[in-house]
Parts: sequence; C-alpha cells; structure tokens
Amino acid sequence: MTQEKGNGRRRVLAEALAPLSIREFRILWTGQAVSATGGGMTKVALIFAVLAVDGSVTDIGLVMTAQVLTQVLFTLAGGVWADRLRRQVLMLTSDLIRAATQLMLAVLLLSDAAQVWHLAAGAAVFGGAQAFFGPASRGLMAEIMPPEQLQRGNALMSFCISASTVLSPALAGVVIAWWGPGLVLALDAVTFIVSAVSLAMLRLAPRTMPAPETFWRDLGTGWRELSVRRWLWLNMIVHMLQNLAVAAYYVLGPAIADASLGGPSAWGVIVSGFAAGAITGGFVALKLEPARPLIVGNLALALTALPLLALAVPMPLWAVVGSAFVSGAATLFLDALWQASMQQLIPAEVMSRVESYDWLISTVAAPLGLALVGPLAGQTGQTQTLLIAAVMIVVPCGLTPLVPGIRAVRRHADGKITGPVPQRPAHV
Repeated sequence: MTQEKGNGRRRVLAEALAPLSIREFRILWTGQAVSATGGGMTKVALIFAVLAVDGSVTDIGLVMTAQVLTQVLFTLAGGVWADRLRRQVLMLTSDLIRAATQLMLAVLLLSDAAQVWHLAAGAAVFGGAQAFFGPASRGLMAEIMPPEQLQRGNALMSFCISASTVLSPALAGVVIAWWGPGLVLALDAVTFIVSAVSLAMLRLAPRTMPAPETFWRDLGTGWRELSVRRWLWLNMIVHMLQNLAVAAYYVLGPAIADASLGGPSAWGVIVSGFAAGAITGGFVALKLEPARPLIVGNLALALTALPLLALAVPMPLWAVVGSAFVSGAATLFLDALWQASMQQLIPAEVMSRVESYDWLISTVAAPLGLALVGPLAGQTGQTQTLLIAAVMIVVPCGLTPLVPGIRAVRRHADGKITGPVPQRPAHV
C-alpha cells in the first residue's frame, strides 16, 4: 500500500511537471525564471537608487510612475506588433533594450554620476519595452504548448514569478547593503541577457502572419474580437472591479497593521503570507484542472475579499496572515485558469491584441482604486471602506456562474477548453 501511494505521488508530480518535458517550454521557463529573479531584486534596488542620489519620497513616486505610465501608454501598441511580428523576436528585442537600460543605469550609479532624471528616464524606457514583451509572451505560450498543457505551463511560469517575490527582495537587500543598488541593476541586466539567449534558442514552427493593415485597423480588430465574446469582456470587468477594490488592502492594510496588529513588522508578515499563498496557488493549478475553469476560477477569486474582511475588524494577526495566504493562492490559481482559457479560445492571430486590452483594463483600475481609497476612508471610515471593497469583489465574482457564456467555457477529458461561438454582428 505504501509503495502504491508513493507511485501515485510520483505520477501526480510527473503530470504536474509535464510541461518541462517540452524543450521549448523548458528553455523559455528557465530564461524567465532567471529574469524574474533579477526583476524582483530591481524593484527594491530602484527605490534605494533614488535615495542614493539624494532623491526624496516624491522622487521615488516619480520614477515608479514613469515606468507604469509608459507601460500603460504602449501596451496596446505592443499587442498590435506582437500579432504582426514573430513574438520570439519581439520579446528578445525587448529583453536587450531592458538589459541595455539597466546596464547604463548601473554604470551611472556605480560611478556616482546618476541623477533622479536618469533613473526616471531609464524607468520610462524599461516600462515601454515591457509593454511589448507582455502581450507577446502570452501569445508565445500558446505557440509552444499543446492546449492540454497550457494551464500547467502558465502555473509553472507564475510559480517562478511568485517565488522571486519572496526570495529576491531579501537577496537584493544583502547586495545593496554590501555593494549598493548599482550592482543589483547590473545583475538584472545580466538576467535579461540570459532571457534573450533562451528566446534565441527556441525552435518554433512558422506562424502565418496577417496581411498588413494600418495600425488603427489592427487595433480595432483586436477590440472587435474582444467585444464579440461576452464571456471574455464580462470576466475582464469582474477582474477590473477586483483590482479596483483590492487597493483598499494595500492602502489601509499597513496603517491598520501599524496601529492594531503590532507595527510595521506585522505588515511584513502579512505580505509574506500572501506571497506564500501565491506559491501554493501555483502548485494547486499544476494539479487541479476543473471542468468549468472560469466558474471555479472566479469563485476562487472571491476569496481575495478575505483579507479585507479580516482587516475590517481587525482580527488577530494570525487570522489576517491566513486570509492573505488564501488570497494569494486564489489569485494565482485564477490567473492560471484565465490565461489557459484565453490562450485556447482566442485566435492566435489576435491573441496578443486581446491580451493587451485585458492587461490595460485590469491595470488602469489599480491606480484609480489607490486614489479613491483615502478620500472614501476619510468620509466613511476604514471599516466601512474595507467592507465596501469586499462586496465589490464577492458580488461580481459570485454572479459569474449565472452568465451562460461563462458556464459554456468547459474543459474536456483530453484537457482542451472550448467555449461559446462568438456573436458577430450581421453584415448588411
């Protein structure tokens, strides 16, 4: 019996790690894992880089905003070009641009010549390059993976990113303490070169390229492909509302932890709980493949309201950490299901454009939520604001099973996902 259990566990593990048996995925995953480690270190290093050049807290916000702004501005263009060109080449080019940017900033910091505007300009270039990499990477996954392996492939990709959020900040702290933030940026440049080399090693089947159109026509085609799939844009709205509401957790959580749960260290434990949960969610997505992925995924996403409810009381620290753990697991689990569904149900020739709209709709909600939470809490109080935010998550997620198109997205015994036929307008 013990041997049978052992064989069963090994069989489950082999199935979960099956994507790594595919050469192209294994190479891509290795490059992205290395790059994610460098990226996680840079998030910490960039803050200390601003402080190292005598920048202020306002300057830190300026540098961060520069990166996010260019990514938002160019992400739709990134989606268009990722569908027009070979995604592998576009991602490789983005990696080389980001490597050059980080290396230039590293040289400026190590030579004590850096100024705040250098860091802001570098962050802006970095964000612009990222805007082209992101949409292309989702489309590339659909090119190299068989449909039945997409969820596990996405889960493995998410796992390495989640692990980097746990390990990279600590590693960055050690490097910064001994050698300064400039060396961290230099190491990040190396990780992007590793990613570029991995992309260059991929052997991909030729992809049928679309007929050349104007940029705006291509962009419009992506929007139409989104709009004719009701299940798709309704899910995007649900995820946008979740991103809008969860801002209350990030704005009010640190203040509540400081005042009622033991200080800044308590918030650090809560954040670590979320990160540990995210890693666990990646493991769950490797094994659990529900027949109705979007219904299960959205109901799981409703659990991200738990930290908001736990902080509203607030509950004891262990309960808040536990709720953050569940929230992290639910977020990564939904992401794996969502990406696998999109990658199988959206035509390959428009995949990156639809992905860019998805990213933009979800991301725009985050800064809006961050801006609204403070004034709302000032008017209604922290507890009421957290409860409102929790309702904004639970109700839309809970209503998704009532949408016929979302129920129609199903996984079959062979692992393939099918969905409703797009409702295209009749042409007169």
